[in-house]
Amino acid sequence: MPSYFFCGIGGSGMLPLAMILRGQGAQITGSDRGHDQGRTPEKFTYLEGQGIQIVPQDGNGLTANFDALVISSAVEDTIPEVRRAKEIGVPILKRAELLAQLFNTAKTGIGIGGTSGKSTTTGMLAWILKESGENPTVMNGANFLNFVSPDTPFASALVGDKDLFVTECDESDGSIILYQSRIAVLNNIALDHKPVTELKPIFAQFLNQSERQVLNIDNQAVAEMSAAYHATALTVGIDNPLAHLNATNLRHSPDGISAQIQYVTPSREGLEGAVERGQISLKVIGRHNVENALCAIGAALLAGVALNDCCRSINGFSGVGRRLQTIKKMNNISVIDDFAHNPDKITASLRSLNEFSGRLLVMFQMHGYGPFRLMKDELMAAFVHGLKKDDVLYMPDVLYMGGSVDKSPTAQDFIVECESKGLNALYAPTRAEIGRMIEAEAKSGDRIVIMGARDDSLTEFAKSLSV
Repeated sequence: MPSYFFCGIGGSGMLPLAMILRGQGAQITGSDRGHDQGRTPEKFTYLEGQGIQIVPQDGNGLTANFDALVISSAVEDTIPEVRRAKEIGVPILKRAELLAQLFNTAKTGIGIGGTSGKSTTTGMLAWILKESGENPTVMNGANFLNFVSPDTPFASALVGDKDLFVTECDESDGSIILYQSRIAVLNNIALDHKPVTELKPIFAQFLNQSERQVLNIDNQAVAEMSAAYHATALTVGIDNPLAHLNATNLRHSPDGISAQIQYVTPSREGLEGAVERGQISLKVIGRHNVENALCAIGAALLAGVALNDCCRSINGFSGVGRRLQTIKKMNNISVIDDFAHNPDKITASLRSLNEFSGRLLVMFQMHGYGPFRLMKDELMAAFVHGLKKDDVLYMPDVLYMGGSVDKSPTAQDFIVECESKGLNALYAPTRAEIGRMIEAEAKSGDRIVIMGARDDSLTEFAKSLSV
């Protein structure tokens, strides 16, 4: 029975992998800075309830008996467990390396790629497969709301058939090239951790290592790559006659979005296969979620699920955590928790929210100084074009998780520049101060949106607001 030590086990990518391995019989021990600091204690209590031992992040819990120390790409060499592993000769594995080892041995591995929408697409596909009678193993970076219950509050992984494996594949650290998919999904390519010009060859290698592909050709960068996969790809799009799987007649509602679906079976001659039709009525809002749904349905079709079953199943999909998730409603004010953190995601979220009336009070926490420097101008453009005259943008200090980094630009600099471009924009150093500002400002009909990545306590902050 293998034994692994997870450093940073509470991370969104680490926790589900630990749960999958534990479900497969491995012994798991973990440490986390958040645990030592008393943050999100319920998460670590849950892990302990699953038979996973949590120890302080001081290096003392790591012994030579472990088969490997598992770390994320963000872990520094100064972390005590990393130093200890090198001292006693315990192999060090990146999270993605271990995940890829499991994934690449599956007979049907479905890899979900793209700058945005990976977690939602993965969740949609997982639900379609489960509802269609399959028992997939699924690795995700966010909670599957369909599977959340009092007994399973952290449902970001499904432990099932090892030979049917669905996973998000992360491009931010380049590890996406480790995955050899039978079916590779590419939803979009946009600026995030890297410029598009650097991302395209990484995604191309991901696709080149797959047997079949699902490509969203509404995304320009993906469309430019699609010709190379003409013989093996299933293409998707909205009001796009060139797509094999096409959505039309989109209809927005405050609680979801519906569309007509047409599927023309790919053939060597192009779009000359059989035609099937269906309809989806999603419980999640926004055009971007139709794109996510098309990618999930496309992957399910290639895995052998009938179109009617895909449409029926996806209509019951409840969403994934922190993706425009309404946390609570009080006094006709909604509090919404959202993972949007790059220009593409922010634009999609604001566009979806602007389909309906109601002022937006948006608190945006930037998730690191490096990404901030790379995306500052595009982030600003997303807010300038996405927020209306009466909306308000709030921003606390940039999230700092330790280490030696160039702490520029600052959130205050960003807000001052936003103000110069005509936005109602306010800065305060801490979230607590911003919380008080929002509570004082909110009135009936407003929607409070908490945006940001990498910090699980953002959800707790959203829940704490009293309006």
